[in-house]
Amino acid sequence: MISTKSITKAYGSRRALDDVSIFVPEGSVYGLVGPNGAGKTTLLGILAGLRHPDSGAVDIGAPRSRIAVLPDTPQFEPWLTAREVVDLARNLAAPDVPVDRVGEVLVEAGLEDSIDVRVGGFSRGMLQRLGLAATVIGEPQVLLLDEPSAALDPGGRREVLDLVTRLRGRSTVMFSSHILGDVQEVCDTVGILREGRLLFQGSLDELLVGRVGAVYRIRLRGTDEAVVQSLRDSPWVQLVEQVAASDLRVTADGREGAERNLVKVLADNDAAVISISPEGANLEDVFLELTS
Repeated sequence: MISTKSITKAYGSRRALDDVSIFVPEGSVYGLVGPNGAGKTTLLGILAGLRHPDSGAVDIGAPRSRIAVLPDTPQFEPWLTAREVVDLARNLAAPDVPVDRVGEVLVEAGLEDSIDVRVGGFSRGMLQRLGLAATVIGEPQVLLLDEPSAALDPGGRREVLDLVTRLRGRSTVMFSSHILGDVQEVCDTVGILREGRLLFQGSLDELLVGRVGAVYRIRLRGTDEAVVQSLRDSPWVQLVEQVAASDLRVTADGREGAERNLVKVLADNDAAVISISPEGANLEDVFLELTS
């Protein structure tokens, strides 16, 4: 649905985007992550047609009338009510959508108690929810969201993620976020930008597989220093961290050594084991690895 080929964009002597080629399958949810100044907003602006690349090509398999954009700080005329804002968006983008859908979308966005309230008194988080409602009312084929949950409390973030999840398969969604847990939860594909260059693009499985280290969380019923010392003295152990009073994090130099010896060391020390679980890499770990 969305592809770019070697797009470059410079502001003066600084390259905001440098030879960026992305591919977003139809009906997928694509997460764009990167440090501040990585080029995320510039890329979304180019896809939305609000900016133009200096070189390269952009191809979107939907007409401009079926592309919706949510900026990171949406603003609306303060004298309009939430219902009027979304109904105006409906009239402009998709007049065939039933009027009853306006209220439904506002409820889905978590604004059921403010439907007929003027938006001049809305908080930033409420404006973010309203912007999302106005964006999805037209049932767009392509949805471009710039930090859609940045200003929201945990409950609001949950509602936004649930809404994005429901759009999978109906719309192609691309959103930028610095909340990596959100991206990991709802995205099929992730792109990582740093200083305008695309460091990685692919599925989360592709990104995380191979970076799952031999790290184990061990929960004991009381921790004896002898257990900790025995683990540290084991030649296959690289690091033992006492995360909590009865919670250890053991990093081994390989899975084979840990799987063969970890239980034996604990048993030899008469440790009361509640649980042992391998610890996989998450998006935040890999993001820091790639962008540091």
